[in-house]
Amino acid sequence: MTSGLWELVLKGVWTTVQLLVFSALLAAAVSFVVGMARTHRRWLVRFVAGVYTEVFRGTSALVMIFWVFFVLPIAFGWQLVPMWAGTLALGLTYGAYGSEIVRGALNSVDPAQKEGAIALSFTPAQRMRLVVLPQAVPEMIPSFCNLLIELLKGTALVSVMGMGDLTFSADLVRLALQQSAEIYTYVLVIYFVIAFVLTRLMRGLEKRLKAGTGRDAGTEAAAREPKRARTTGVGGGVV
Repeated sequence: MTSGLWELVLKGVWTTVQLLVFSALLAAAVSFVVGMARTHRRWLVRFVAGVYTEVFRGTSALVMIFWVFFVLPIAFGWQLVPMWAGTLALGLTYGAYGSEIVRGALNSVDPAQKEGAIALSFTPAQRMRLVVLPQAVPEMIPSFCNLLIELLKGTALVSVMGMGDLTFSADLVRLALQQSAEIYTYVLVIYFVIAFVLTRLMRGLEKRLKAGTGRDAGTEAAAREPKRARTTGVGGGVV
């Protein structure tokens, strides 16, 4: 390819990275707000959060992008540029999936920890901030890593709006060169490299968070070994 076509592809990569960052930040915020609302003591809060989760999990991300970009201006008079339309649609959609990750992690915290915080007269906000979240967040990271990779692949959907992301730029190059195999192979490699970097970063974050709570992969494996020995009769040694 010529330098001009490579420049077009690199601009698409930058647009994809920007969209990924913006939509991931929105999805993370939505995930924690809705996920914590799903565990709220008031049923109305849980109901509203549950409705949001089911609606956005049950609709297509592609159709949501169409709705935000084409229907929203007609219905409410709000015209969003493609970047923000894509960010809003992807962030709200993947935030619904993320809220279930948060809800599950919060519910997995040992009830004894919560009871201890109550005994110390912690308010609900203090219990969540000081006791529950520090233990739950490290458990969310592997699932959030998978969701982030899915979000990266979902950014390709914004090409339907004519937005110059990596997929849209690659299609323009394909039309110019009439070489589908070459350009789409490059695109596959670029998406893989971005996903690989994200995976490494998330694993590093997971280790750091678990180290902050006094846990790591080695100590957790050692803690699980006696239970595995009791249930399977293998390993554990003889005392």
